[in-house]
Amino acid sequence: MTVKTMQTEAVQNLLLKAAGLDKADGNPRLKQIMHRFLSDIYQMIEDLDITPEEFWKGACYINELGSNNESVLIAPGLGFDHYLDIRADAKDKLEGLDGGTPRTIEGPLYVEGAPLSVGEAKMVDGKTPGQGMLLHGKVVDEEGNPIAGAVVDIWHADSKGGYSYFDPSQSAFNLRRRIETDENGNYTARSIVPSGYGCPPGGSTIKVLEGLGRHGNRPAHIHYFVSKASYKHLTTQINLSGDKYTYDDFAFATKDELVIDARPIADKTLIKENGFEDNYFDVEFNICVTIQPHLK
Repeated sequence: MTVKTMQTEAVQNLLLKAAGLDKADGNPRLKQIMHRFLSDIYQMIEDLDITPEEFWKGACYINELGSNNESVLIAPGLGFDHYLDIRADAKDKLEGLDGGTPRTIEGPLYVEGAPLSVGEAKMVDGKTPGQGMLLHGKVVDEEGNPIAGAVVDIWHADSKGGYSYFDPSQSAFNLRRRIETDENGNYTARSIVPSGYGCPPGGSTIKVLEGLGRHGNRPAHIHYFVSKASYKHLTTQINLSGDKYTYDDFAFATKDELVIDARPIADKTLIKENGFEDNYFDVEFNICVTIQPHLK
């Protein structure tokens, strides 16, 4: 039988002191969060009768997770990123900001400051092998009107699942570009078809996922930020259809509206017109962003 101690004076006083609530100094918001955090952990220990051995194993795991720099990887794997999106969607609905292209998780591999161009960009550095891909679309408002001057920030993995800045074999800002839409709201990027990736073998994240009977793989996907003054900033990503993990993403980022076909193109005229030397894949992703409600 589990010993019940949570409501005792000793434990409640301990929680107040541990969270600094008995002191005038410190950050009130941090104290509030810490008190709730500690209370929930203490309660879990009591409810599940967690042993000291289990507790210290968890504490050591946190050390390991930090030393492996995987805290931002296990967070989406345990659904935190998707849960934050669910809350953000609910908040948008209350504020009249729902609609448009769905948001989905940012992921942990964004890097600021990618090169900016107008209308179109070449994303690949010329040294990275892979199947050619023409990525293009139009940014519009909820009435279908094109939005000129929106910044479409795109980043994705190479054909091995690696991202520049995190994969030392790639050049700076490889497969990362910002494109300002032209007067018709269009953007075009010449790149390569990305691959999905898996959590590092033997790492901290996969250790937990396998203990839960889960895998640690993501499908082939392409990340987007879309922004312009007076419009809601959009964070989203598309999954390429046909991938083994398209509907089994360990990070819970897949949404039906964001699964996009990659169409093979073999027409020699189109190949030449679009700046490729051989067959390529055409990926069209049109984006709808919502205007801030006070400006409607």
